[in-house]
Order: sequence, then C-alpha cells, then structure tokens
Amino acid sequence: MPPLRHPDIRAVLFDLDGTLIDSAVELAQALNQMRARRGLPALPVQRYRPHVGSGARGLLPIGLGTGPAHTAFEALRNEFFDTYAGCLGAGTQPFEGVAPMLQRLQARGIRWGIVTNKIERFARPIVAQAPALAHCAALVAGDTTAHTKPHPEPLLEAARRLGIAPAHCIYVGDDPRDMQAGRSAGMGTIAALYGYIAPGEDPAQWAADHSIQAPMELLQKLGID
Repeated sequence: MPPLRHPDIRAVLFDLDGTLIDSAVELAQALNQMRARRGLPALPVQRYRPHVGSGARGLLPIGLGTGPAHTAFEALRNEFFDTYAGCLGAGTQPFEGVAPMLQRLQARGIRWGIVTNKIERFARPIVAQAPALAHCAALVAGDTTAHTKPHPEPLLEAARRLGIAPAHCIYVGDDPRDMQAGRSAGMGTIAALYGYIAPGEDPAQWAADHSIQAPMELLQKLGID
C-alpha cells in the first residue's frame, strides 16, 4: 500500500485493548480474584498480558485452565464478567503517546473512533474514565452489531456513524482479526506491534498495510509532523 496521507485519510478507527489502552492489570486482577476464591495463588500480570486480545476465551484457560470447549466455560465467563466489572478503573491506562497522538489527529481535522470486541458494558465506562479518549467520535462495541471482528460489520458501522466512506478510513489494531476486519471493510490497516501479541503470532503474516512500534508513529504514517 502507498504511504498514507491526510487528506486522503479522513478518519482513524482503533481497537481498544492493546492499541489505545493497557487493560492487562485490571483483567489480571479479576482473574486472580477468581483464583483466590478457589484457593489458588495469583499469577503475574505478564502471564496474562499476551492473551488479553482474545478476551475471556484466551484468559480463562490461563487463569483457570478452562477453555471454550469445557462445559463450565459459560458459567466461568459470566463470573469473570461480574468480577471484572468490579475492577474497572483499577489500573487501565492509555499507552504512552496515545493522548498526544489523538490530540494531533483532532488538530488536523481527522476524526477518530473505537471498534472493539469488548462488550459495551465494559467498553463505555473505560472510555468515559480516560480523559485521553474523551473526544471519541464513534464507539462500536462487541455487542453493538450482530457480528464481532473479524467480520467487517462493526467497522462499517463506525464509518457510517462518522459519515465517512470506508475507503477514507484506516483501522489500527494489535490482532490478526483486526487486520482481517479492516481489509474486509475496505479500509487500510495498521498493525500496532506494541500491543498484546499472542505467543506464536507473527505479525508479518497478518498482511497489514503498515505497522507501528509506538502510537506516535501513526502520525508519521499519515505525514503529520
């Protein structure tokens, strides 16, 4: 893909966890509370961090050894959601560089929004609690549309809410499903290599149009100095 340039790009859509915010501390806290109820010792945050992008499906096998195929998974996922709700605000922070990057986008007239597989019950309060995300122009959560990523529907819904054609949007995320969703929606894609890259994942195989090692690098990709 040729270099991205404003004004060709009129909007940037972001994944949330692992792209704009580091939520690993809160998620680890919830899982460790569940472990404590079962007489198990806490695990370090770093044990959970690479799996955050996969949500409960990726985290419960680490924290409690229970995957989606297990008969107890649904009950544990509900317990996890209830426990996590009590941990919101306990440690989630934007990644370094996110706040000034978003400010620069706004200053150049580029609108931005968030498309996440995190359900709205959690996504909306997290966004509301982060001053850096206060000017989010569109929030599409995991239960906003009938499908979640990698289906393109959530990204297309965000573009619709912004009133901007998908061809003039880019999507930034830290998971291969993000890149797949972006391509299917007809958007340019940027892999956030500073995010939650799962063990065994090779971002070079994601077929992203571009990649960045830090949030501020996005401005360089857009030709914003």
